[in-house]
Amino acid sequence: MLNNETVADPGKGGLSFENTEIAFRNSSNADLKRAYWLFRMININFFVKMGPPITNFAMKIGLPIKSIIKATIFKHFCGGETIAECDSTIKKLHNGGVGTILDYSVEGEDEEQIFDATRDEIISTIDRASGDNAVPITVFKVTGVGRFSLLEKLDAGTKLSAEEDAEWQKVQDRVFAICSRAYKSGVPVMIDAEETWIQKTIDLLALNMMRKFNKEKGIVYNTYQLYRHDKLASLKEDYDIAAAEGFILGAKLVRGAYMEKERKRAEALGYLSLIQPDKQSTDWDYNAALYFCIDHIEKIAFVAGTHNENSCRVLAELLNEKKIPAEHPHVYFSQLLGMSDNLSFNLADSGYNVAKYVPYGPVKSVLPYLFRRAQENTAIAGQMSRELSLILKEKKRRGV
Repeated sequence: MLNNETVADPGKGGLSFENTEIAFRNSSNADLKRAYWLFRMININFFVKMGPPITNFAMKIGLPIKSIIKATIFKHFCGGETIAECDSTIKKLHNGGVGTILDYSVEGEDEEQIFDATRDEIISTIDRASGDNAVPITVFKVTGVGRFSLLEKLDAGTKLSAEEDAEWQKVQDRVFAICSRAYKSGVPVMIDAEETWIQKTIDLLALNMMRKFNKEKGIVYNTYQLYRHDKLASLKEDYDIAAAEGFILGAKLVRGAYMEKERKRAEALGYLSLIQPDKQSTDWDYNAALYFCIDHIEKIAFVAGTHNENSCRVLAELLNEKKIPAEHPHVYFSQLLGMSDNLSFNLADSGYNVAKYVPYGPVKSVLPYLFRRAQENTAIAGQMSRELSLILKEKKRRGV
């Protein structure tokens, strides 16, 4: 047990995910009203299904829709268009005891020049985080710095041409440059999970970066999507490798983000989907992963990325039961900006390490991220009604 650290006790008075005063302490009445109407709109399937094509068409023909998006859905789920524009969000979260994970959310590019620019932008997020405990962790996607179809070929074991070999070397060099800067700055960097048909390549790349940079502390984190039925086993196998080779395993635990796409592809191509058969199996594996990480806390640094109240409570109770300090540097809770503030701020108020993903980037480039968030929210049973009920509860408390 670390000296002078607080061991929070979620079972004795403290941790409640129903305390809306704490959850919305840093939200103005105007913020609450905007969130209420936004979640009501997301709750309407027509908006979620028709929003992307209508918005893309409007932007293509030059309608002034950007200002509307920026003032509504973008303002709620994103920090800004640049790192500098995120400063007010970083400060607001920090005032509530919650850290920021700057997430440059530009997707779907395939030009070398853009990959280099994205590498430089991710390094800028690390530089922004350096020495500032308000930005404790950073993140990137390998497809932000490398071509998806190239990763797909590598995963499939297809022989690369000489030109593709050179291209792959550039991808590895970009990832190395990011992780090297993170190591020199002492700022952890998470590598996000992606589709199953490129994930094996990402996993190997992440493990190699850990071998280089995780000898003294957890700097590089790989992501484990526990809605895959093989990922609990992968976590344990990677721990065995880390223990045998003498480095700290960095792990971000999430349920997952590509379920519908994964199932459709498996059905279309006639192979067995890697997605769990049901939500209960996912929940079981997720919580089992929490137990495993806590049982090996000295050698695993992990981030529990979850909007699931039960999993948050399980982890909080585990920390208390094992007498592990609430602020142990190897344990972070994480949620997305604009969602589950009742989890983030109440956990932080009880002394736990918490950080919010704060996506940023040009409005047009971040649109795919924003609509995916809306689609995921409507797909999670009860998520929208939960968000709305908490907002209504706080509005009633304030009398607005």
